Amino acid sequence: QVQLVESGGGLVQAGDSLRLSCAASGRTFSSYAMGWFRQAPGKEREFVAAISGSGRTTYYTDSVKARFTISRDNAENRVYLQMNNLKPEDTAVYYCATRYGFGSRVRDDYNYWGQGTQVTVSS
Repeated sequence: QVQLVESGGGLVQAGDSLRLSCAASGRTFSSYAMGWFRQAPGKEREFVAAISGSGRTTYYTDSVKARFTISRDNAENRVYLQMNNLKPEDTAVYYCATRYGFGSRVRDDYNYWGQGTQVTVSS
């Protein structure tokens, strides 16, 4: 069983930055790909970014590619999402997720999810 706990969300203004963190339990963290998803009110949960177990391969949705960076620290069992130049449309609950093996953009490929952290960007 893997447990995920997100932190780092908050209320910011457009153009500001935030760094989300996700702490994972388990002894084989590097065997698991990690992903960040987000869900805005009234919308489906959507893919944001993912990273392979080694950290060498990353994936992004087009709308965040030039602004967000996903990274991981396998020694600390943590994954991060650095979000720069935030926009009001980035407002959502952000979820950390994990799956054994390769990274994926597909929500249903992920087996374990955190509880989410709220990010609100005011204009």
